[in-house]
Order: sequence, then structure tokens, then C-alpha cells
Amino acid sequence: MRYPNVTDATFVVDIKPSARRTNGAVGTLVNRRGRRHVFSSRDDAEMWASGLSSRGGVSVWIRRADPRDESDVDAYLVGRRGREPVLAGAYDKRRRRLRGGEDGEQKAFESFTD
Repeated sequence: MRYPNVTDATFVVDIKPSARRTNGAVGTLVNRRGRRHVFSSRDDAEMWASGLSSRGGVSVWIRRADPRDESDVDAYLVGRRGREPVLAGAYDKRRRRLRGGEDGEQKAFESFTD
């Protein structure tokens, strides 16, 4: 089933949950206009994704649908949640503590046993 008003000369993009979760501008767009969007070409869809990345402050991009994908879309708008700055800092702090401070030398296994 093709999307209404879609011809073979159009490029249909479906917005994936990853893009909605990571970029506020995408989430707002889905609430106002829905998940599927039709463009005249992939280049137009790429420009649209670039604008959403700028407005939302987090990168989203167009990924072509897998050839085995049986949906009626040509591509998906996707995003990826990176490591949160707070969590990255916690990871670095734990790593420094396990290494025995700021000197970067890793402690021997025996130093952790009783």
C-alpha cells in the first residue's frame, strides 16, 4: 500500500523512534505532522534532515531502507543517542579511581584483594 499522494517519482521518509527521542525538533514535528514525509528527491530529504539537526541541536540523518524492507518507504530519519556528558564523567572518574589516581598506572590485581 502506497502512502496517499505518493507517486513513483517521490521519496518517502519515515521517522524512526531513535530520531524522535534524540532530537526535540523531530519530536515536535511528529506530533504536529505525523511520521511520514514525502520529498521530491533524496537530496531534499537530506536538506530537511540537516535543518532538523540544526534546530534540535542533535544530529539526525537519512538512512536508506533495506532492500528486503517490505514497507512503502524509501528511507528512514534516524538518530543516535551518544554518551551523556554526566555519565562520561562518571566513567572517567571510576577509571581513574581503579588506576590509583591521576598517574595513569593501573594497580595490580593483588592490591584489590584482602
